[in-house]
This record gives sequence, C-alpha cells and structure tokens, in this order.
Amino acid sequence: MTTEAATQAGATVGNIDRLLRPRSVVIVGASEKPGALGAVVLANLERNDYPGEIHLINPKRETIGDRPCLPSVEAMPEGVDLAILAIPRVAVVDTVRALAARKVGAVMIFAAGFAEGGEAGLADQREIGRIAAEAGMVIEGPNCLGSVNYVDRIPLTFIDTPLDGKSPGGVGIVSQSGAMAAVLAVMLLARKVDLSFSVSTGNEAGNGVEDFVDYLIADETTRIIAMIVEQFRQPARFLAAVGRARAAGKTVILLHPGKSSAARESAATHTGAMAGDYKLMRAKVERAGVIVAETLEELGDISEIAARCTALPSGNTAVLGESGALKALTLDLAEEIGLPLAHLTDDNAPALRAALPDFVPVSNPLDLTAQGLVDPDMYYRTLAALFDDDRVGTIVAGIIQTNPATVGIKLPPFLKAVKELKPSKPVVFAGVDEGAEVPASWIEALRAEGIPYFPTTERAFRAVRSLTVAGARDGAVSSAAPLKVPALANEHGVVPEYRAKALLGPIGIPFPKGQFAATVDEAVAAARAIGGPVVMKAQAAALSHKSDAGGVALNLSGDDAIRAAWDKMHADVARYDASIRLDGVLIEAMGARGLELIVGAKNDPQWGPVILAGFGGVTAEILQDVRLLAPDLTEAGIVAELNQLKQAALLNGYRGSPALDVEAAAALIATIGQLLLGEPSIEELDLNPVVLYPKGQGVVALDALMLVR
Repeated sequence: MTTEAATQAGATVGNIDRLLRPRSVVIVGASEKPGALGAVVLANLERNDYPGEIHLINPKRETIGDRPCLPSVEAMPEGVDLAILAIPRVAVVDTVRALAARKVGAVMIFAAGFAEGGEAGLADQREIGRIAAEAGMVIEGPNCLGSVNYVDRIPLTFIDTPLDGKSPGGVGIVSQSGAMAAVLAVMLLARKVDLSFSVSTGNEAGNGVEDFVDYLIADETTRIIAMIVEQFRQPARFLAAVGRARAAGKTVILLHPGKSSAARESAATHTGAMAGDYKLMRAKVERAGVIVAETLEELGDISEIAARCTALPSGNTAVLGESGALKALTLDLAEEIGLPLAHLTDDNAPALRAALPDFVPVSNPLDLTAQGLVDPDMYYRTLAALFDDDRVGTIVAGIIQTNPATVGIKLPPFLKAVKELKPSKPVVFAGVDEGAEVPASWIEALRAEGIPYFPTTERAFRAVRSLTVAGARDGAVSSAAPLKVPALANEHGVVPEYRAKALLGPIGIPFPKGQFAATVDEAVAAARAIGGPVVMKAQAAALSHKSDAGGVALNLSGDDAIRAAWDKMHADVARYDASIRLDGVLIEAMGARGLELIVGAKNDPQWGPVILAGFGGVTAEILQDVRLLAPDLTEAGIVAELNQLKQAALLNGYRGSPALDVEAAAALIATIGQLLLGEPSIEELDLNPVVLYPKGQGVVALDALMLVR
C-alpha cells in the first residue's frame, strides 16, 4: 500500500469512529409517532442505554417524551458526532449543508430517491458528496438502513433492534443493501455468532464499502468481514485493503450480485451503481484472497465456520456418515462442486480400520451404518483416528438425528472426543434429517466446542468447499520483470495485425513466419521467400473481423494464386465496406493443425490488467470454457489454471491423443502478463486463435490485434 493510501485509510478509520461510536447524536426529523423512522431510532438508543448525548430536532414540537426538541439544525450545538436524517428526500441536501456549518462529524441518510431515481437525484447525491468532502464529514447513505455497533450496544438504525448485551466481536458486516445487511445479521445472530458491526452503505454519496472495510481491518474486535456488494467504486483500494486484511489474519467473504445481465441492470436501479463485469471482478478479488459466496445462505454458512472454528477448513475433507446412500450422494456432490476428499482405505488407514467393526469398510465418506446406536464409543474412536491422520484437513460429520433420544446416544461420545483430544483441524456437524427434533442444549454444546451446526450436509459441504479452495489457491507471484516495448509509444488506437506482430514477436510471442506486403509484387516476393503454401490476410486498423469481409485466403501456392487472391481480396473488402482502405496484406506460412485456444487480455480502467485463456474453435462462444488470470501468475500457476478448464482432459492426452505443450501455452500467457504490467497503455490484446501442439512442439499465435490508448 502506498503512503498516501495508508494515510487515507488511517484518516478514514478515525472519522468513521464518529459514525459508529458516536459520543453525541442528533436525530433530525425526530418523532413520537409509532413506527416513524425517527421514533424507532430514538427508541433503539434509549432501550439499549446509549450513554452519549441525544439531541432531537422537530420544528413542530417542543418535546418528545421527556426530551426537549430543537427547532432547527442552526439551534443545535456545534461538533455533534453524528446526525441521523429521518426526513424526506427534498430536505436532505439543505440539511447536510447546514450540518456541515455546525461542524457535525458524520451524517446518516435514510431517504431514497437519489442516484437510483434519475438525473435530479444523482445531482443531489453528488452535491451531498461535495459538501461532505469539503467539510470532512463521513456520510452513510443515502438510501441506507443505518448501522449497528454490537460491541458497544449502539443501534443506529430505523429497524427495531434490541441487543441482549455487548458483543465480544467477531463478524463485521458491510453491505450496500440495508435489507440484506439486516437479514445476514439476523441469520448469524440466530446461530449465536458474535457480531462486531453491521453497516449498510446505500448509495455511497460520501463513503463506500472500501472505507468501512478499512475501518474493520483496524478494529480489534472484528475477525471476519462479510460483505454484500453490487459494485466496488474503488476496486484498487479494495484489493489493497484485502491484502492488509490477510496480513492481519482477517478473513474477507463476499457475496456479489450481478452474474446475470438482469441482475446488473437491477443493481443500477437499486443503488445507483453501474455494475462491472462479474467474472473480471471475481478473478481479481479471489486472487487478492477474498472468499466468494454463491448465495446469501452460503455467505452466512462460510461466515459461521470462519467465526466458530479454531482453524479454517483446508486440505482434504473426511466425511463421517451413517448411510450408504448418503455416501453415494456425497461423492456425487463432492465431484460436482470440487470438494477434495481424502483417499482412505482399509490398506492405507490402519488406525481407522482398528476403530471400526469388521463389517464396516474404511472409505471416505465413511458409512458407519446404525452400529453407533449399539456401540456409541465408535464415534469417539473414529474421530480420534481422523484427528491423527495428516491426510485429513477437515472433518464433516453427517449424522442422522431422528429424535432427542437418538441424539442423546450419538452426541456424548462425539463431544467427548473433541473436548478431550482438542483437534487442531476444523470439525463441522451436519444433520442429515433436517427438521428432526434436536434439543437446543446439544446444538449449544457443539458450538461451545467450536463446532458449527448445520441442518443439512449439502450446505456444510458447499461452505467447506469454498473455504478449502480459497485456502489452496496459488498465491505465488511471478518474479519475471515487466516487459517494455519502446516502439509502442508510437501506436494509438487499433493496432492492426501486422504491426502488432512486429511489436510482440521480439518479446517472445510465437507467430508464424511471415512478411507484410504493401503491393501485389511484394506479396509475391514474400510468398516465394516463405516457401510452401501460405495464407494471405487483409490488413487495416478498421478491419478487425477479416473473415467476415473476405479478408483471408488460405493454402495459396504460386505467383498466379497470390495475384488472384490479392485482386479478389481487395474487391471483397470494398464490397464489405467501401470506406476501408487496406494498408496491404500479411503473407504467412500455413501451419499444421492443432488444438485452438483463445488468449486475450484487457486493462480494465478500474480493476487493472487481466488475461483470458481457454478453448477456442467454433464452439468457443457457446461453451465459454475460459479462465480469467492475474497477470502476475507464475507459469506453474497458469498451468494449474488451464487444468481447471472444463475440457482440460484434451490438454493431457485424451483417449490416446498426445499430451499437448501446456507449458509452452503457459509461457506465452506469462509473457502477455509481463507485457500488461510493463505497458499499461495497452487496453486490449487479442491472440485468437492460438494453436497448441503436442508436448515439445510449442504453440503459435495465428492472429494478433491490439488496442492502445
């Protein structure tokens, strides 16, 4: 992180204290009407014994209850920490301006109808941001539900929020959606997961999720940061914050709506956000170390495991089950979601073999059958063996609960094993029969030992998988230096193929042997020099899709074929678009057939450079079998990513075909990464197709197109 960024993060933390830990609060739009926003905020503060000063503003009343009301903002004392605006939208901008004049530290705005409501609302929102920036005020909202400080029992929200007592801290929630922040908090509190703060950022007129993440990283009571974000407005700052969170031992979990085009449009109307590309975002945040949840339920599940277990799930999972059918279902699901299972057999797990009856084979998942009902100590013995097996990183127990009597037989030896043996690896308990009557005391006993309780095995497996995969992600960074191309300074806009290849060939991108020809005679001479069948390709910056315009001719041999192709190609392009003037043609050697890949790259203005790599050919757009890669991946990391493609078997000798030169493809991709890091002026680079040959025979990029800013 730069010194400037560190200073900004430190300043943000100090200012946000006035929002989340205010020593004084003013409620603008205070009311005694039941259900009114200002009335609920006041009731929340009073019910939870807020120790600071409370000021009320309502020009129509002299008192509310036994508290006096001020007629206006101008009548309030200077330097109040937090102003909560429970007023209509039309009055918000002028009120914020007046609060700035009274040196208020932070403002919370409930009203909606700003950026999400059209141009006029957007203009007002920008004015709020301008005023706040000028005055050094923190702004939460508009269009937010407020915040809850669980550690100090300060509920600053219009949702009725009774707090049982101060929290030791644990999970901090940051959400652009106020409703989802409240839902996630209810979900976690119902599971007895301790929270530190919950913040809904709304439209983010002044302060956004990045500010509150910075705050929670610095907060000693927060260990896990659970986020619901529709758009990151400062991606680079967020990625830097994630790095600091990891260094501080804090886990960041993200739910990001916006996979579908409909969801992206909804985000724009919901929070005033113009959502970015989901896949690009996901590739970047996962590379930084964020755990991405697929659903709201999974966000809660991952958060609970991270908060409750002494260690995060890692390595291979062992499943302790009691049903052959569950075993088969688990194997199906594990393969589907990519949950790695430890390979356990009678031959390789002697301790586990000794713990089980002769008729129960060692396997993973285990099927203990109903034997536990007559031999409950089997649970203790089995867990003890799994605790000592270094091949097992995580244990999930999928137990049939049935009724209180059955639970009373199975859980005591289970709990005894955890209490006495104190495993260093996480243990997760999942009921198989959701809805079975399980006394709350047993669930609390599990949680007291750091064991999350799940009503279904599927939810447990999905959450464990997300944490395990995130922990195993390759964080290695390439040591190769960024590449510079000095001649690139002379290029602007679309760089046609022949010039792109002239620039990229010298840095190690493999292209076919070829020559540019500006005249037909030069084309004939180039074909003679190359020898053998050649391809002719029309060249012009305005012609990005050559095939559509008749700009590609294959398997040309002899002078006459070259001249005929030249004439036909120029005529075809003119018919396609008379405004296009060709620079000439590119003559290249015809190459052997191989497996077609797509390799592309872009330098996103917000997220920075990213590389796309995957399978090409005629089904590329249909299957979309690609991966988005960070530009600083090592070649080994790139190979690992390519082997995660759906059709990866084709790379490694599928059905007797030769294994392909994946290492050569990785070297090409690594070179592109170094180029993007060294030349930020490259907006886009497209190598399509890239032909991959058998191991040892390399790779060749047949086409190249660049866009330079």
